[in-house]
Amino acid sequence: MHFEIEQRFRAPRDAVEAAYVDPALFSALAALPKIGRPELLDQARDGDRVRQRVRYQFTGEVSGAVRRVVDPARLSWVEETVFDAAAHRSDVRIVPDHYGGLLESRMTITYVPADEDGGTLRRAVGEVRVHMPIVGGKVERAIVSGMREHAQVEQGAVERWFDGRPSGPSPG
Repeated sequence: MHFEIEQRFRAPRDAVEAAYVDPALFSALAALPKIGRPELLDQARDGDRVRQRVRYQFTGEVSGAVRRVVDPARLSWVEETVFDAAAHRSDVRIVPDHYGGLLESRMTITYVPADEDGGTLRRAVGEVRVHMPIVGGKVERAIVSGMREHAQVEQGAVERWFDGRPSGPSPG
């Protein structure tokens, strides 16, 4: 299933880009609903590129139908991200810790200045594929719906994180 998700930030592009590779941001995202505290597994910088791996755990409720197929305690995944500052984009692959043969997901995130207000548009475009007969499409729609909901809540948390920093919404 193809998806597109947009987030608008008041902060300039360089600040938003820097935030998503700042390990301190993950602590600010710990209180978000349905997703446990993000765990930075590793991060490596090489010139304009940052490679990072972050583990997430789903902590929300799942339906009885889903529980018949998967164990909710095993709904965790790693986002493998390559951020390219020169291109103002991140390439992301989602790798399930369990049930790896059932889910594939990739996305590209671009960071675009929003000229009218000096803010930033963060736009994710990607695909989610669930390899399950009969219910795969329904599960894909539920995952994308959850991603949209999470992006909205995350946007607010990132804005609050910027507001709480001593230097405001600036990188570093």
